Amino acid sequence: MLNDFFIRALVAGIGIALVTGPCGCFIIWRRFSFFAGTLAHSALLGVTMAVVFEINIAFAVFLISASLAIILLQLQKKTKLPNDALLGLLAHASLAVGLVILGFLSSIRFDIMGLLFGDILAVNQIDLMFIWIGGALILIILKIIWKPLFASTVNYELAEAEGMKPDRANAIFTILMAAIIAISIKIVGLLLITGMLIIPAAMARNISNNPQQMVFLSVVGGLLSVVIGLFSSLEFNTPSGPSIITAALILFCFSLIKFKKYSELKK
Repeated sequence: MLNDFFIRALVAGIGIALVTGPCGCFIIWRRFSFFAGTLAHSALLGVTMAVVFEINIAFAVFLISASLAIILLQLQKKTKLPNDALLGLLAHASLAVGLVILGFLSSIRFDIMGLLFGDILAVNQIDLMFIWIGGALILIILKIIWKPLFASTVNYELAEAEGMKPDRANAIFTILMAAIIAISIKIVGLLLITGMLIIPAAMARNISNNPQQMVFLSVVGGLLSVVIGLFSSLEFNTPSGPSIITAALILFCFSLIKFKKYSELKK
C-alpha cells in the first residue's frame, strides 16, 4: 500500500497536520508567528550543514533550529532589544549564513526548489517513520507541558506564582517548534511551513468558542488542507506544497464568512 507515492504523501501530510494543529494554536495565542518564521529560515542553514557533514537533513535542521531557539532565549535575557528585532536579526543572519555556505557547495547538486517549497510526493517510508514517530513524541511532550504552557500564555506572572515553571515550559515549546520544522521541511518546504502552522489555527480561531474547540478545528483544518491540496495538485498538476497552503487559505476565507455572520447575530 505504501509503495504508492500518493498514498505515502497522504499519510505524511496527515501526520504533519495532526502535529501542526495543536502547536499552531499556541503560536496564535502567544503571537509567535514571527518566531516560527525565524526557525523556518534557519532550516536552510540546517540543510547545508547536512550536506557538508553528510548527515540526515531532518536531524541537522532540528539541531540548527533548536540551537537558534536557545540562542534567542539567551539573547532575551542579555539584551534590551525587543523580540521582533531579535527575531529579525536571527532570521536574516541564519538565512545569509546558509546561502553563503551554499555558495561554497557549487559542486554538490540538490533540489533547491524542493527545499524551498517541499516535495511531499517524494517522501519515502523512512520519512514517514520520522514524521509519525517524531510527531507522536512532540504531541506527548506537548500534553505534558500543556498546563504550565497554557497558564503562562494566559497570565505569566500567575503561572510563575503557582510554581508551574513557565520558563521551562516555554523553552521546551521552542524546542518542539524546531522539531516540527525538521519533520515538515520535506512536506511543504522552509518557505511554507509557517503557513501550515498558522493558517489552520487562524481559521479555527475564527469559528471556535473555546481553546479545546480551537485545537480540534485546527487539526481538522490541517487535515482538510492536506487532502484538498494533494488531490488538487494531482488534478491540476500544481506544486503539492503550495497547493496545500492554498487550500488552507481558502478554508480561512470561508471561516471569515462564518465569523462575520456570527458577529452580526451577536449584535
